[in-house]
Amino acid sequence: MSKKRKKQKGGRPSKNTANAKLLKDRVRGVFAQHLGERFSYRQLIKKLGLRDKKSKEMLKDILFSMESNDKIKKAPDGRLVSSYDAPEVIGRVDHVNSRFAYIISPDSEEDIWVKSEDLNYAIDQDTVKVQITRPASDGFRPEGKVVELVERAKDEFVGKIEVSEKFSFVVPDNRNIHFDVMVFPEKIKKAKHNDKVIVKISKWHDKKNRSPLGEIINVLGPAGENDAEIHSIMAEFGLPFQFPQNVEEAAEKIPVEISKEEISYRRDFRTITTFTIDPEDAKDFDDALSVEKLDNGDYEIGVHIADVSHYVKPKSILEKEALQRATSVYLVDRTIPMLPEKLSNGLCSLRPNEDKLTFSASFVMDTEGKVKKKWFGRTIIHSDRRFTYEEAQERIESGEGDYAEEIQLLNGIAHKLKDKRFKNGAVNFETTEVKFKLDEKGKPIAVIPKVRKDAHKMIEEFMLLANREVATHIYKWGRGENGKYTFVYRTHDDPDPEKLDGFAKFAAKFGHKMNAGGNISSSLNKLLGEVEGKPEQNVLESLAIRSMAKAKYTTDPKPHFGLAFEHYTHFTSPIRRYPDVMVHRLLWHYLNDGKPVEVEPEEKKCVHSSEREKNAADAERASIKYKQVEFMQSMLGEDFEGIVSGVTEWGIFVEITETKCEGMVRLADLTDDFYEFDEKNYRIIGKRNKRIITLGDKLTVKVVKTDIDRRTIDLDLVNIEE
Repeated sequence: MSKKRKKQKGGRPSKNTANAKLLKDRVRGVFAQHLGERFSYRQLIKKLGLRDKKSKEMLKDILFSMESNDKIKKAPDGRLVSSYDAPEVIGRVDHVNSRFAYIISPDSEEDIWVKSEDLNYAIDQDTVKVQITRPASDGFRPEGKVVELVERAKDEFVGKIEVSEKFSFVVPDNRNIHFDVMVFPEKIKKAKHNDKVIVKISKWHDKKNRSPLGEIINVLGPAGENDAEIHSIMAEFGLPFQFPQNVEEAAEKIPVEISKEEISYRRDFRTITTFTIDPEDAKDFDDALSVEKLDNGDYEIGVHIADVSHYVKPKSILEKEALQRATSVYLVDRTIPMLPEKLSNGLCSLRPNEDKLTFSASFVMDTEGKVKKKWFGRTIIHSDRRFTYEEAQERIESGEGDYAEEIQLLNGIAHKLKDKRFKNGAVNFETTEVKFKLDEKGKPIAVIPKVRKDAHKMIEEFMLLANREVATHIYKWGRGENGKYTFVYRTHDDPDPEKLDGFAKFAAKFGHKMNAGGNISSSLNKLLGEVEGKPEQNVLESLAIRSMAKAKYTTDPKPHFGLAFEHYTHFTSPIRRYPDVMVHRLLWHYLNDGKPVEVEPEEKKCVHSSEREKNAADAERASIKYKQVEFMQSMLGEDFEGIVSGVTEWGIFVEITETKCEGMVRLADLTDDFYEFDEKNYRIIGKRNKRIITLGDKLTVKVVKTDIDRRTIDLDLVNIEE
């Protein structure tokens, strides 16, 4: 009687039922993992390790059911094979943890989940062919296995060497690389235990040895030392340590003198009041502003940009190197420039009291910021003064000092330009950035939040104006008899509705309303204004940015959502961005009645520049994270207030309010309960006590461990603010 009850709906399943379900899952797994392979009944018994008669009979029933439901079919030889015709796609490996990876492919709407043992020795960022063994269903991602390694992403890795007598291991810094590299004694060069090194793979995995073999090609220095760690980051992201000798020599050969003939081709601004405004520690000044009052009461305002394209010629050695780098990279303690110093800090730097060649966008404007006339072309300028942002800010606030009248005028116009931008739908993204005060050895002794004042915003508005007007001019002007003018645009797609809806729901948890289906820009700005100065500000601003699309370079003249511009480009920083050099060349080509250039080569450069920009941003973040971890090393055992900035299945990320450094409280270290991850709601929930910890929660944490190699901070939870 009791057995019958157990079989009824709502009761506990019988042991036989549970065994049948388990066996059914195993049979499905065999066919899913061996798509295209044929199995006889006897082969399945052997593969599944079935011995008793009951299990074998159960297998017959399962196979009959699967065949009836078209899950499997009989091959011509009578054996059974999966009915699923597994498609194959090519994608890139994102090896998120040691247990599994995702394959990101343009041919699949969703990322494909692959167990690490089914990666076929592919590693993070490799290009692979993956067979989809199970399609997406019931909210689960598609699953697959790698059937072919198409291309290795890299064969050199940065890490710390652990030296022993018979052999050594290099433990890669990159957290997405889940293996150590074995190195024999004769291959370690002069590396010592715990040195940071670059190891090159000489033999990849095989069935006998899961660790690849390698040899040390560069010793960076003892782990923990500033230069060794920064060089590790540079090597990890493929950043160059220096310019090739032939590139330096090519730069040195460029004459410093400006010929009278060259000046005669240019509009001369040398008698007009001109100045630069840059950070105090800046060495390259690639933009300047000029201002002149006209007889009718309007003003001609010039945005003057270093004429890099005059010095860096197409197909030259300098050009090839600039394209390869595509951007300057700003790490915490150094700059890795796109151009050699002779150009970036010399010829192309708009230093005061020197004649300089520039490419300019000049605007006749009234004090309301209305552009009445514009002009673009090559110029020569003579900067009268180099201001730091602090010096310019003093003149804005006090109205005193040299050029105070001009700076206050420009600031007033900049405010009008900004107001108009926001009225048109621009989004006010103002994330909190930090900089470090370093001692003579590069050790951080203070973390200082960067403060943006009117002087910064003034320069930004005039750069935005120039970028917008150049793009708009080419777009409208290039619609004539010659057809569409190929040009480089900086575009920013509208946000993904699903991500935006998720952000709106999360913001609502803090009492902030956002209408994701209405005027997105207006609603976002209202919310971002509400959170300013509140503990949740940084978390919500970061999440808002994550819900946005990424800006990119392209020849497709789409709008820029974040700035609310129909057309936008990058014209104002050719010393540090290659696309700006492209823009200067194309603009000059069309100003001289050139025909539309071929799209494909320009688009290729745009894609490359976007990729290099992302790589540079990742390297910059890594260097900041390293300094944050190093800074927090001296605070082990101390308690800090923080806010939950991220939630994963492994733990909760907490941003420490005082230092803006982020660490993790691991779920395994939460001993008061077993916590489960609720991915949809960005939270974890205690199984017994039902305690919820979610994004934005305020809590107190203790710093318990710092790991320079992995750039991580481990925290313990002390208290949650209810």
